[in-house]
Amino acid sequence: MSDSGSRVWADRAAIGLSGLCALHCLLLPVALTLTPSIAGAGVADEAFHVWMIVFVVPISIYALFAGCNKHREYTVLALGGVGLAVLIFAPLLGHDVLGEDGERVVTLVGALLVAASHVRNFRLCRQADCQHEV
Repeated sequence: MSDSGSRVWADRAAIGLSGLCALHCLLLPVALTLTPSIAGAGVADEAFHVWMIVFVVPISIYALFAGCNKHREYTVLALGGVGLAVLIFAPLLGHDVLGEDGERVVTLVGALLVAASHVRNFRLCRQADCQHEV
């Protein structure tokens, strides 16, 4: 896979993982009330957040740095960095500091920031590709 292809894949993967994280935060409370057996499946525990971070952080860092090398718009990197920091700190602060709803809101904000940075990164890279072809 070319460098451009892997960067595009990483942007798309990070957007998808951020979306999955947001869906998890939004839909899990509803699913738990409708189907109590889901609570025993492990999707509600903190391990889910940790594993999401383990996947999102390296993929995001790679895609954002590779994109910024191409388009030189470093505000994308800053936006993604803030989003990643928020995603990392949400489970660390957790229920004790933020409360359950607070943690959910902070996680959603982080996921949206990460997704927005990758959408912007993807668009800027496509623009840069088109400018090089002309």
